[in-house]
Amino acid sequence: MSQFLMPSLGADMTSGKLVEQTIAAGEAFQRGDVIAAVETQKGVIEVEVFEDGVLDRWLVDLGTEVPVGMPLAVIAHEGDPQPDHPEIPSEPKPPMPPDIPVVRAEPDPTQEPTPPETVPLPPEPQPQLGELSPTTASETSATPYVGATRPRITPAARRLAAELGIDPAGLTLATDQILNRQQIEQLAVTLAETRDSPAPKSDAAGEMRKAIAAAMTRSKREIPHYYLAHQVDLTTADAYLTKLNAERAPTTRLLMGALFARAIALALTKFPEFNGHYKTDGFCPAEAVHLGIAIHIRTGGLVAPALFDAETRTADDLMQGLSDLVSRVRAGRFKARELSDATITMTSLGARGVDLVTGVIYPPQVAIVGVGTPRLRPMVHDEHVVPRLSATLSLAADHRVSDGHRGALFLRAIDTKLQEPQNL
Repeated sequence: MSQFLMPSLGADMTSGKLVEQTIAAGEAFQRGDVIAAVETQKGVIEVEVFEDGVLDRWLVDLGTEVPVGMPLAVIAHEGDPQPDHPEIPSEPKPPMPPDIPVVRAEPDPTQEPTPPETVPLPPEPQPQLGELSPTTASETSATPYVGATRPRITPAARRLAAELGIDPAGLTLATDQILNRQQIEQLAVTLAETRDSPAPKSDAAGEMRKAIAAAMTRSKREIPHYYLAHQVDLTTADAYLTKLNAERAPTTRLLMGALFARAIALALTKFPEFNGHYKTDGFCPAEAVHLGIAIHIRTGGLVAPALFDAETRTADDLMQGLSDLVSRVRAGRFKARELSDATITMTSLGARGVDLVTGVIYPPQVAIVGVGTPRLRPMVHDEHVVPRLSATLSLAADHRVSDGHRGALFLRAIDTKLQEPQNL
């Protein structure tokens, strides 16, 4: 037997709320399967298991706030003795009251008959999930949920519905359909457009800002940052992408961000002091490059889930990974390991027209690489001043682990990789 613990999903996380149990008691699973979903200040995060086994039992009910490191469930393995669970005795059921005979008195013919006493039936339970009436929901022609079954909804989606003022009791679904968080968000937008009013907003953005504030305050307080910047000529890389993408369908084209990710990952193999975690006993270099990608969330804030083993993946594979991360972050679904295991972060504000971004290190990482907007700038090339496409790379690094000399060499190594895009 082993215990499945509440994981740490970020340096600022102290607890999480169990909102979904995707594996039932007695169900087998394999390493990498999603066993639960946990709600944190950064949203709902899918939690994976890292061993094969069978879920013996859950120790925590849905909706419970659980500190990091506390057990959520018990996992059984092949060959384990049959558990008897003596530590969790079943509560005895209260004895049923004995039947009491009813004695009916004969009516008195000299008195006016009185109506029989009535006992009101208890009201049917009503979902306390907002003010949207069933009529309003059914009259929304754009609502895609049709059918005749009683609506089912995941716990996380139910909580979001309550925040957004949506009553699931007013919806009907197709057979076996279960509402999730993404569908609730889409429904809120649809109803808002129908009513010609903006969609209601929850306080998720405020909670996200609190989480970011806690992590960044800790970073600036504990990590002695130093900063470097370097201008990179991207003319060759841009010409390579233009030629390559001309022969590809739009969905398979390669973007400059994938080349940056690949160049950073390869450079880190020669500069391991920028790739890893700083813990209580000092710096622990990582065995692989799990490149965190800073992604903006439309409701506010950002997260930086990891592209695992980036140094061993091709640029095309990294491009697919980037697209997948962005789509899942936009949908509010990402995995716990993607947030906790990133070993360095890349952040880019190029799409916002920013020339230079000076990042703040996300603990326990020790470095963050920033990418500015590629622009045509006057540069010296072959002893002539000509317009060249270039961008500014920046590095914020932990001075406890590295210094400016190594940081400068690291940025130059990224530059060198970008000058040979065909080898990325």
